[in-house]
Amino acid sequence: MVKPLAERLRPKVLDDYIGQKHLVGKNAVLRNMLEAGRVTSFILWGPPGVGKTTLALIVANQLKVPFYTLSAVTSGVKDVRDVIDKAKNAGFFNNFTPILFIDEIHRFSKSQQDSLLAAVEQGIVTLIGATTENPSFEVIRPLLSRCQLYVLKPLEKEDLLELLHRAINEDVELKKKHIILKDTTAILRYSGGDARKLLNILELVVDTVKSDTIEITDDVVVGCLQQNPLAYDKDGEMHYDIISAFIKSIRGSDPDAALYWLARMIEGGEDPKFIARRLVISASEDIGLANPNALLLANAAFDAVNKIGWPEGRIPLAEAVVYLATSPKSNSAYKGINYALELVKKTGNLPVPLHLRNAPTKLMADLGYSDGYKYSHDYPNNFVEQQFLPDDIIDERIWHGQHSPSEEKLYQRMLKCWGDRFRE
Repeated sequence: MVKPLAERLRPKVLDDYIGQKHLVGKNAVLRNMLEAGRVTSFILWGPPGVGKTTLALIVANQLKVPFYTLSAVTSGVKDVRDVIDKAKNAGFFNNFTPILFIDEIHRFSKSQQDSLLAAVEQGIVTLIGATTENPSFEVIRPLLSRCQLYVLKPLEKEDLLELLHRAINEDVELKKKHIILKDTTAILRYSGGDARKLLNILELVVDTVKSDTIEITDDVVVGCLQQNPLAYDKDGEMHYDIISAFIKSIRGSDPDAALYWLARMIEGGEDPKFIARRLVISASEDIGLANPNALLLANAAFDAVNKIGWPEGRIPLAEAVVYLATSPKSNSAYKGINYALELVKKTGNLPVPLHLRNAPTKLMADLGYSDGYKYSHDYPNNFVEQQFLPDDIIDERIWHGQHSPSEEKLYQRMLKCWGDRFRE
């Protein structure tokens, strides 16, 4: 069985590794450690497809030490302990420290991460973790303090072009074909700095174009990606195009389209928490005061996805999507806070009116702090008219109610309280 192109091209030595010059270039930290023949535990943090797994494999290969790997998605505490026992036995009779590589280490629970501490501290294993998430939030502090942290960056255009030409000219399968690389704009754009994605797109184009000569143009690349729904791009341009279509469908009150774009993201392997977060934002930005329950349901969907995961998580997501898409819409709160932020930038730090200031000390009270403040609950209907804005902007209107039934009630209450100040 033929391996995928990305796997066939995976380099085995550091000199063949593309990108991350700040880590593996001349006199860079990882190259120096490898040349010295010893590495300490470290965590590689960076987006998908930038060479985290490849770098771990190269380290083990060049040091010629046993290499154990675990996926945080499928491994439990027992798996961790079993691997540590194997590593302990392997190192007992030899003068080396085995490497334990954990992909997606941010998905390990606290107890799973705790089970690594002693082995790392005692030097039973050299831990190499790979993560796409900020380790400060996702990796427990005791483990993080025992590891160096190296940040990997998306590949530069020059790196991607080098990889593209290497694939066409050196891969054992692609060398058999007559491939002409005419355009690179589309394939580079859709790869988004991700080497694996670049090679997957190249392989897709080669497999799709049925001719003796394969001309790779921007139109051919775009056409192949549009024909293949699983080419959904979780980090590049297609990711942003589809989430944009999704949110605009909700804003435009089209539940059919919103569910369709939701399905596209699910089929493409999008992070469900990313989708749920966008629903929470949409509930506040696009539905807002027209239906305050939308935010409650969006938050409930987010919690449900966190608790039950895939595939059942699609159900609360779908429920929230339909509810948001069919709800009345208002962006008055969104517009209000944006206007307020612009006002603050324009007017600077205006002084707080004296009667609104806190007066915890006698000196502050003597200076007039809090003097004249009227406690709203002491008055009929829990309201009394008084000044709340700074003097320089006392006549500014920041929030403008819109005309959904729910928001109309709020607007009428403001008219009753404030009279002409709130009259549009």
